[in-house]
Amino acid sequence: MAEQTRRLVLGGATSGVVSRCRDFTSRALADWAWPGGAEAAEDVLLLVSEVVTNACLHAGGPRELVLRHDHERLRVEVSDGSPEIPRRRLPGDRALPGGHGLIVVERLARSWGAQPFADASPGKTVWLEIAAGRSDGSDGTHGPSAAPGEPAEGPLRQP
Repeated sequence: MAEQTRRLVLGGATSGVVSRCRDFTSRALADWAWPGGAEAAEDVLLLVSEVVTNACLHAGGPRELVLRHDHERLRVEVSDGSPEIPRRRLPGDRALPGGHGLIVVERLARSWGAQPFADASPGKTVWLEIAAGRSDGSDGTHGPSAAPGEPAEGPLRQP
C-alpha cells in the first residue's frame, strides 16, 4: 500500500482545535480501516489530543496536523510556531494537573521527536509514530527516553 496522507490546516487556532483534530483523525482512521479495533483507535486519539494540546498550551496553537499512513505505521505530525522542543517536566506533585502528556506519548507511541522547520522560519513539527495494529510499542521499539526535564532525542528527521 502506498502512503496515504491527510492534512488539516489550523493556522494557530486554539479554540476547539483539540476536538477538531480528534474528529479529523477519527475519520481518517475509519477510512483507512485502522487495525487493532476501538482500543487502538482510542490510543491514537489520545496521542493526537496530547500533542495538539501541548501546541495550544506551549506554542501559541498548532498550524497544521498531518496524518501519514502506510502498511507499517501511522505518523502524526503537529506543526507550530514555537522553536521550543518539547521537554518532560521535572517530577512534581502528581495530584496537580499537567506535566504528564509526554509520558503518555512515550508509553503509547513507537517513537516520537521534534524537527525544526527546514526553511529556518521559527517553529517546529512534533511527530510520533504508531505501528499499524499496535499502539503500545510492543513491537520491541519505544519512544525516546530522556532524563526528566531534558528534551527527548528521537530520530529527528524531515517528514
